[in-house]
Amino acid sequence: MSSHGGMLPPAFMRNGSPSFADFLADLAPDVLTARLLQASIDTTHMAPHGTTIVALRGSFGAVMAGDRRATMGNVISQRDIEKVFPADDHSVIGIAGTAGLAIELVRLFQVELEHYEKIEGVQLSLDGKANRLSALLRGNLGMAMQGLAVVPMYAGFDLVRERGRIFSYDVTGGRYEEHDYHAVGSGSFFARGSMKKMYREDMSAGQAVTIALEALYDAADDDSATGGPDISRGIYPVVTVTDHDGVRILTETELAPIVQGIVDARQRRPDGPLVTMEGQS
Repeated sequence: MSSHGGMLPPAFMRNGSPSFADFLADLAPDVLTARLLQASIDTTHMAPHGTTIVALRGSFGAVMAGDRRATMGNVISQRDIEKVFPADDHSVIGIAGTAGLAIELVRLFQVELEHYEKIEGVQLSLDGKANRLSALLRGNLGMAMQGLAVVPMYAGFDLVRERGRIFSYDVTGGRYEEHDYHAVGSGSFFARGSMKKMYREDMSAGQAVTIALEALYDAADDDSATGGPDISRGIYPVVTVTDHDGVRILTETELAPIVQGIVDARQRRPDGPLVTMEGQS
């Protein structure tokens, strides 16, 4: 028999924050990752880690893409993990770091945004959504200090500003708005260098998709933890386009010819495309 005599627990009746995470912490704090008993031994090498995520923004909106490899130490633990997810109708979240915790964080964030909209009757602004993700990350700080860090990247189409925006985070929940492009994960240094050379302010969504795929290819070329396109298995990066109409995940049928074109071009020039110098005669 229920300890509340058949009545709903007090957490269901209490007025307060529209945050689902706060509600869950009051009702069942033991199910939140941040409240779990942390191990006293180092288990970070036993947890799959995911990398690399890239994003570009423009007047069209935002493109986010992630490779499909997860590693445990020097072992490839999974070849087709998904690291980029829709957060709501007009935003996406990509994850790097400890895969299991990251995916749980994504699910909680998705429910958090849906719960807020149902309780308040309106959607959070894009800034508000980015701030909520920051708060969830702070709740995972204890795990991060144990080496089980989650490093997300958040992007979406701002319906007020009518353009795409990108937000990055550190393990303490610090939130930073990025301009034009960004990458997270072990291959991020190589991916950012690639995007720096190819980014154009007037690029279309299709061009941004190609640049994102080229950047992931460059990251995989120099970082063993980042997986390149696996054409023989039909495994391609997860690519999303977010614009005024919402979030769209590109299908394998759409990605296949783009990826094949990049691979074919790399056969002729392994280091990637030459960037035309503006103003060159």
